[in-house]
Amino acid sequence: MTAPWIEPARAWLRMALQPYWNDPLLAFVREAQTVPLGGLGPLLSKASRFARSRPLEPSPEACCKASGIRPGWNPERLQVLEALRLLLLVEREDLASPEFGAAFLGLFPFADEGEARALYKALALIPDGERFAWQAGEGLRTNVTGIFEAVACDSPYPAQYLPEVAWRSLCVKALFVGAPLWRVYGLDQRLSPDLARVALDLVEERRSAGRPIPANLWLLLGTHGGERGIASLMAEWRALAPGQRGAVALALGRAGEADALQKLVGDPADQPFIERALAGQFDPFQWRALEA
Repeated sequence: MTAPWIEPARAWLRMALQPYWNDPLLAFVREAQTVPLGGLGPLLSKASRFARSRPLEPSPEACCKASGIRPGWNPERLQVLEALRLLLLVEREDLASPEFGAAFLGLFPFADEGEARALYKALALIPDGERFAWQAGEGLRTNVTGIFEAVACDSPYPAQYLPEVAWRSLCVKALFVGAPLWRVYGLDQRLSPDLARVALDLVEERRSAGRPIPANLWLLLGTHGGERGIASLMAEWRALAPGQRGAVALALGRAGEADALQKLVGDPADQPFIERALAGQFDPFQWRALEA
């Protein structure tokens, strides 16, 4: 039995690719449905003849529809070629079979970077995802930001299937490769005292080395930082220049420190983030505004 999101995801991908349909592409997609499992690798490679690596640019409404199909699936940053490769995979009727699982895993060692990104993004849609947890961990060990983000970001897969050690590794590795933690779906549901401790250890290491603290790091504390976390946040507030303290204010809100927030005196550029934090608007998506 296949997953309930498969058919809506197929329809979404067909809809998103509609501006690029032409006779050769339609013929290729029809032909692909009859390709045996052993031909999946050449098929994904051949897809580059019919689509380009350019942004798909789905509308906000289309992205919202996608998240309704599979909560946590955000195709906002898909490339056209990636979307075509995803469609070629999810159009198959044998997605839940052991044979497909083995063939899918067999694609990774021979994939180029673009193909690997599409394969890792497909983890969000292929049913029985626990079969691929080891391979997902391999993707998270890379230093290639595009591949790391294909596993870690805009996908429900990591939060649903990664064991605790791999999850903590994902969160810390994101800081090193520059992947935005606010794009890691389910982050707040998997915060923990252990993850907060690791994050605060990293804060102390970076301060000792005279290096800046990534704003994303404060997302990892939540309510688990304790007195050590609050002290570290207040030290960061004092160390930063006015206008650069938004992440600290939001993190204090996430820690439940309304009293501390009300005592902060910030630059006018800091004030909107203090007000958001006091209003309870401190979910990970608020960090997107910090990037802007």
